Amino acid sequence: MKRAFGTLKTKEKAELYLLKNEKGMEVAISDYGATIVNVIVPDKEGHPTDVVLGYDDVSGYEKGDRVFGAFVGRVANRIAGGSFTLNGKTYELTKNDGDNTLHGGRDMMNKRMWKVEESTDNSVTLSLDSPDGDQGFPGNLKLTVTYTVTPENELEIVYRSTADADTLLNLTNHSYFNLAGQGSGDVLDQKVTISADYFTLADAQSIPTGELTPVKGTPMDFNEAKAIGQDIEADYQPLIDGKGYDHNWVIRGEGFRKAASMYSDKTGIHMDVYTDLPGMQLYTANYVDYEKGKGGAEYRIRNAACFETQFFPDAIHHSEFAQPVIKANELFTSKTVYQFSIQ
Repeated sequence: MKRAFGTLKTKEKAELYLLKNEKGMEVAISDYGATIVNVIVPDKEGHPTDVVLGYDDVSGYEKGDRVFGAFVGRVANRIAGGSFTLNGKTYELTKNDGDNTLHGGRDMMNKRMWKVEESTDNSVTLSLDSPDGDQGFPGNLKLTVTYTVTPENELEIVYRSTADADTLLNLTNHSYFNLAGQGSGDVLDQKVTISADYFTLADAQSIPTGELTPVKGTPMDFNEAKAIGQDIEADYQPLIDGKGYDHNWVIRGEGFRKAASMYSDKTGIHMDVYTDLPGMQLYTANYVDYEKGKGGAEYRIRNAACFETQFFPDAIHHSEFAQPVIKANELFTSKTVYQFSIQ
């Protein structure tokens, strides 16, 4: 099922694809940016609750710069100095974070119209062709992403990509979650766990130093469930921006596994995050100073948390990190799942 989602400045028409299961879970995906617009799940009283921040129509996503629900690529997170060397050749990227490249640089993929390849009642597959040199990256790249709502109240995201040359690739989703419901205020009392013994220490520009720092005994330790706000203002050097968490954790284990969880006592909604990637960024909406969101909601700092599964930031400059490089004509696949339940 789909419905109109508004008109872009280019006069292109955007649409919203509505996915659902028989347990009352509903997800809305826009072909503008392959964006997650709504994730609606029943709370402990059975009331439908939208747990992601966003806008009422496509114009909000076209104007907004907080990347709500966004597909992020070619390379999520930061690349130091806005350049990298691959196979002996240096590539200059577009810089959009000081001297660095963030989430692919300018002309981000969440600001483009995607092609809908297939849609059903519970799934939609979208594609985007990214030409050689796009954002400065090598290779003609074919991207596809499939969003599926499963009978187990999961939002499954499957990425598939091929390129005709060796290139960098680090894809993620940038949904902002508030399990008390979007527009309900801050998430400081919501509890989080992260399956990680280390995080990647970063400098003042959020570029990893290469050091893996133990979380034990620090505000970065989420191995036991704790409120997001418990240590968010701790006097701890890695909490460098003074606003909250925006760090990459080294997820334990390999293969597809649980990375994190989030829980709201107000609604009873619990979310588990699964990934097959080595890292995950927890970001507490530190730079959302003010946004007018869905239904007239006012979004501000710490009103949500992002769980961005990923290769480590700036991995191309750290040979000790798993490398976000795909070989020419080889298929890259990755899966992230957000599963919802009541506790």
